[in-house]
Amino acid sequence: MRKLRFICDMIIMLLICNSPALWALCGIGSGIKTAAVILLTLFYLTYLITSGGRQDQNKKLDRIAKGSYMLSLSVVMLIFETAAIIIFIITGRLTLWRQLANGLTGYGLIALSALAGILRTAISARQVKLIWYVLLMIFWYVPILNIIILTNISKAAKKEFRFEQAKQELDFGRKESEVCKTKYPILMVHGIFFRDWQIFNYWGRIPAELAKNGAEIYYGKQQSAELIEVSAGEIRDRILQVIEETGAEKVNIIAHSKGGIDSRYAISCLGMDRYVASLITINSPHYGCKFVDKILSKVSDDLLGFVEKRYNKLYTVLGDTKPDFVKGLQELTFERCSRLDEEAPDKEGVYYLSVMSKMKNVLSAGFPQNISYLMNKPYGTGNDGLVTVESALRGDNTLMIEHEGTRGLSHGDLIDLMRENIDGFDVREFYVNLVKDLKEKGL
Repeated sequence: MRKLRFICDMIIMLLICNSPALWALCGIGSGIKTAAVILLTLFYLTYLITSGGRQDQNKKLDRIAKGSYMLSLSVVMLIFETAAIIIFIITGRLTLWRQLANGLTGYGLIALSALAGILRTAISARQVKLIWYVLLMIFWYVPILNIIILTNISKAAKKEFRFEQAKQELDFGRKESEVCKTKYPILMVHGIFFRDWQIFNYWGRIPAELAKNGAEIYYGKQQSAELIEVSAGEIRDRILQVIEETGAEKVNIIAHSKGGIDSRYAISCLGMDRYVASLITINSPHYGCKFVDKILSKVSDDLLGFVEKRYNKLYTVLGDTKPDFVKGLQELTFERCSRLDEEAPDKEGVYYLSVMSKMKNVLSAGFPQNISYLMNKPYGTGNDGLVTVESALRGDNTLMIEHEGTRGLSHGDLIDLMRENIDGFDVREFYVNLVKDLKEKGL
């Protein structure tokens, strides 16, 4: 049915694009021609406004579907219109001015259709990489190249639509079961050099997906860079605040990067084992980051002080009360984390799980994770761009994510940093399964 509609739209669009030529070639009365042009114009305007493609109740997905459809049709129309113009030139049945008018009309209407499709995808599609829009701006008038670029944008948008529609249907089908409705609320604790901002969620699309499936989500809200003891104290206060707000006896903690170490300290050294049912650490450097030791030994005090001064000033504006870039960095050294591991042993009654992923090559992530990936290579069997496998997999209960693709999974991928749909790994569904497992354990 969709293919039939596409073909019908293509035929009608061909008639519209070549209306100047058809007006001259058709031997019918001018009244009928005028009526036909008016009807075709109305169709075209309706097409621009409503488009074709799949209809979806989700407005965002609807725009993605329609944008992708318009781009696909524009590409096909561009090819057919070029062929039609060549035929008109070869046959010589049109005057030069009529040929020029027909070409300008055809390419102009196709460009307008493509622009409408681009606007829809740019507004709603998140999986179309910015580079394709930039290339289109540069090469939109270059034959072949413009077709390749438009095709890639359309494919990426179509792929996103199918992925998100499938996820939407999955969530709808399990809505009543509330697979993530755990006994205790979820406290999500961020890593170093970030904060919990409402505008830009540290955890990407993950919290919304968990909430959609019944989870009760709260955030650690600790400062971006501080001593582990200080950050742990802030997490302790946050745990007690969540318990007071919800009336729950305990919380489940999901912590990323340094947040996992801060949370362990709060549980083991600040008495929070009474109020924490579980701790899942995601790519946390439990035994430190040896490449940080290397950086601190190589970088001059002047350069470190320069960066610290500007970082602390920026994050004070962003909400920290007393950020300390250097102290936060020093807390990730091998010596400091190894000593902490002895000071903060696991507590009985708390369920622990340490999760880890790794990049497979330097192209698995962008700057600066690709650089730190190379710096980390001598220190373990693999790393995620910041943390080695050996440092993250702590305790008897561990989970190493094996990504089948050639890309691998970086430190940022595990918190959906780039909001990217990664082939072979659905980060949102991964967290749904983590929390679902907590629910099944009665936590």
